[in-house]
Amino acid sequence: MAADDYYELLGVPRTASEDEIKRAYLRLARELHPDANPGGRETEERFKAVNQAYETLRDPERRRQYDMFGAGGARQATGDPFGFGGGAGGFGDLFDAFFGGAAPGFGAAATAGDRRGPRRGEDVEAVLEVDFARAVFGGEEEINVRLPSTCGTCSGSGARPGTTPVTCTSCGGSGEIRRVRQSILGQMVTASPCPRCGGTGEEVTSPCPDCRGDGRRTVEQSFVVDIPAGVDGGSTLRLTGRGASGVRGGPPGDLYVHLRIRPHPRITRDGSDLRTVVHVAMTQAALGTQVSLETLDGTEELSIPAGTQSNRELRLRGRGVPHLQGRGRGDLVVTIAVDTPTELTKSQEELLRALADQRGEAVVEADAGLLSRIRGAFK
Repeated sequence: MAADDYYELLGVPRTASEDEIKRAYLRLARELHPDANPGGRETEERFKAVNQAYETLRDPERRRQYDMFGAGGARQATGDPFGFGGGAGGFGDLFDAFFGGAAPGFGAAATAGDRRGPRRGEDVEAVLEVDFARAVFGGEEEINVRLPSTCGTCSGSGARPGTTPVTCTSCGGSGEIRRVRQSILGQMVTASPCPRCGGTGEEVTSPCPDCRGDGRRTVEQSFVVDIPAGVDGGSTLRLTGRGASGVRGGPPGDLYVHLRIRPHPRITRDGSDLRTVVHVAMTQAALGTQVSLETLDGTEELSIPAGTQSNRELRLRGRGVPHLQGRGRGDLVVTIAVDTPTELTKSQEELLRALADQRGEAVVEADAGLLSRIRGAFK
């Protein structure tokens, strides 16, 4: 078994759902947990590998990075998600989901230290409507979002000016509450953030009158979003550190901007290609012509060859959408629509009848339409 093949480690196919991955992990965690295998060095190493695989595959973004770049790419994209180097998302977080607290035998004291202190602010989502041409060529757009921001009155402490927060009376400043619980593996000590102080280790006895002890106030903020050339509708851009400010001075979350593309009146997108329709008269299609075509790059002259049929496609190379991860652009595909003339004058009708006669093409007689109407009136 490949050490870095997370799907094989968990015993699931690459198409496994989140529930299937979770069930496989829970089964292996019970089987390999160090408390159930005391002194088993090899089992402990496999237990760590299984945890690492689960922590990667349970998160959609990490899983996408892993599927694209493998284990090395997933670690680089997410930092050190398993806590071996002190990063976020270590075994304490993993056991929170499984056992409801910190993992015994894997540095409970360090996990407690990670819990203490101001919490990170919430991630925020917003929708930004972008012009069609901006999505194709890229550029900058401004977005306005109402976000919880650090209170200017108390500087984020949550305490009334002139006062300071005090040590939490429930957790004694540790920021967490420890509990002993029974599990399938025996007695375990779990830890969770203190509900009184929210894991900060401090409580506000005299709240700020403006933010009411939260340390934040909701205000409207403006951000400049860098739109990559070639981005499509439904894409999401992440603005790190542009989300809600953390409670009582905690670090901010991230802002996720979902892009919505305004449709173009004449041009549509088809992958890396752009598409448009050009209408020409029957005579122009038969004899050929030159038309002025408005593209996103400006006005271009398009040659319509003689004998062009309706729905024929002409390509303007390199006039499409820039490739997001590569050089070059797609094409502009022009579909020709041949318009049949209507409401002909008598002389125009005579000319068309003469043309049909020369080409040996059968057409309805000139008075056939009138005779049909007369017959219909007497039915």
